[in-house]
Amino acid sequence: MNGAQSFDPLNYIPLLDIGPGSQPEDDASLEYIAMPQGMATHVAPQLPRAEALQAAPGARQALDEILERLRGAATPVLDLRGYSDQDRQLLDQLLGEGEVSARIGGPAGVRIQESIFAGVWRVFGAGRDHVEVAPAPSLLKHAARIDTSLQAFSAVLPLPAGVMNAPAILTELQDRTQHWQPDQPAHVINLTLLPLSEQDVPFLDSRLGEGEVLALARGYGNCRISNTRVANCWRVRYFNSQDALILDTIEITDLPQVLLAAPEDLADSLERFADVIQWFREECQESGQ
Repeated sequence: MNGAQSFDPLNYIPLLDIGPGSQPEDDASLEYIAMPQGMATHVAPQLPRAEALQAAPGARQALDEILERLRGAATPVLDLRGYSDQDRQLLDQLLGEGEVSARIGGPAGVRIQESIFAGVWRVFGAGRDHVEVAPAPSLLKHAARIDTSLQAFSAVLPLPAGVMNAPAILTELQDRTQHWQPDQPAHVINLTLLPLSEQDVPFLDSRLGEGEVLALARGYGNCRISNTRVANCWRVRYFNSQDALILDTIEITDLPQVLLAAPEDLADSLERFADVIQWFREECQESGQ
């Protein structure tokens, strides 16, 4: 082979960097990649004892009412203001806390908590106390729709120093929000992939404004959702388990998909909720109710 030597993997010795500068410094510390943390997982509710069931006929009635709503046989909202504190506490214990929570209007406003049954929501605060069975509570859409301003797209001249591509994004948002219809899919602008300066995103947020709705969807990491002061315009940010921003988006829609319970989720909730009702009845029968 013209004197060329063939490669022998058994005798192969890789070249190593040696000599001054090739070794780590004496005071250098090892840096390890941080492991993922904080993954939210499903936690089954702690079911009450039979003695508690005997003392809470209202809670049993509420469970039957929720089951009817999951079947689509009643209006979505079940008002709990006529139930006793004991009934409501027992009901909350059975419903548990799911992955999505939200608030409207700050700490003194309305609080929303999805139960472990997707599509079954607890809504309370500001004079409200009810359960709603729906892809998302209607109050979220209503609050975001009325919480609007027309100042976001007004001209700002001169632009702040460092702002480059934010005005073009505002122009796109103005067009999309003006022509968006409820039957259209969400229009998503992925800010993470765009060539933006450090000043672009703060400028966008200052123009869009911060609305009254703030939501958190927990899973592997967190998704934080907030409405802007522009109708049907949402800020949706995804963070990993170390709370580092990994995806930053603006969505044009009535409600971001991450907040919605899918039809198959509601069907699964119906099946599991019926199992809870059956368990409830068996416990009451065994205890003599």
